[in-house]
Amino acid sequence: MKAAVTGASGFIGSVLVRELLDRGCAVRAVMHQDNGSLAGLDIERVTADVREPDSLPQAVQGIDTVFHLASVISLVGDRGGLVSETNIEGARNIANASLAAGVKRFVHFSSIHAFDLRDSKANIDEETPRAGDSHPIYDRTKWAGEQAVRGVIAKGLDGVIVHPSGVIGPGDHQPSRIGQVLLDLERGKLPALVPGGFDWVDVRDVVSGAIAAGERGRTGESYLLSGHWHSSRELAEFGAEVSGAAPPRMTVPMWLVRGLAPFGDLWGHMTKTEPQLNSDSLAALRAARQISHQKAADELGHQPRAIRASVHDAYRWFDERNMLSKPLGEVSRGS
Repeated sequence: MKAAVTGASGFIGSVLVRELLDRGCAVRAVMHQDNGSLAGLDIERVTADVREPDSLPQAVQGIDTVFHLASVISLVGDRGGLVSETNIEGARNIANASLAAGVKRFVHFSSIHAFDLRDSKANIDEETPRAGDSHPIYDRTKWAGEQAVRGVIAKGLDGVIVHPSGVIGPGDHQPSRIGQVLLDLERGKLPALVPGGFDWVDVRDVVSGAIAAGERGRTGESYLLSGHWHSSRELAEFGAEVSGAAPPRMTVPMWLVRGLAPFGDLWGHMTKTEPQLNSDSLAALRAARQISHQKAADELGHQPRAIRASVHDAYRWFDERNMLSKPLGEVSRGS
């Protein structure tokens, strides 16, 4: 099989590329920018932008399966239209290009955030209503991007859609937002924890589920690739077991966090940055806890590993690349 991966230089994309190679696939990495995350790999590299349809035929010609991951995550609005253009029109563009090129299978990476997660007691599955107009921009655009892809599926594209929850684990080179939190915990940069938590899933399990979706997922179906819910304190404690860095003692009360979130929004808009605490991140930490991956288990064999192991492996991966303040070997020797 010859596969193309858009967003190949990202966290999930770079892990997916390596797994496809390990399985004997030829891989074409489709990237807007090369950040070095795929250095040394025996792959074909193509520069393209999903927002520019004319750049895409070269990316998908002669490909059996396209894995579409390229998207923009934002906690501070549409960023001048970049989020909408990438997550909605970009998804439509690459789906149309794949249909025109005769691609045999198209795997679209949506997100758990495409669903309405606002009821913390709800049981989320593939039939749950999707994000509405009052949801954050990322949630809305991931749902709209899914709709765009479904429009191309209706025209004949053999496509399937996967929805990872919060992705964590080794291979987080940029790092991602949760990867940065793990690093900040190890470096003692977080004076306190925020209440709440999220459903986390190991990046390796997401990749395996996506490949299985490409192989045997039903055309037009969605599959939730979720894992296990853990609080922010539990993640910090898992990390402490391997890093030796004690978790912050204090957890900020929810009433105070809710009061501070709007100031994070304002600061983010003023500085064009994404503070760790703002309204969108707070909404995620208060989201539904019960996210079912039963359909993916039954049809794709999705069996997510324990997140404790994922956190440990993430720290070991960071350690191998000298990204920690203190090598894990020194921690184990008590130095």
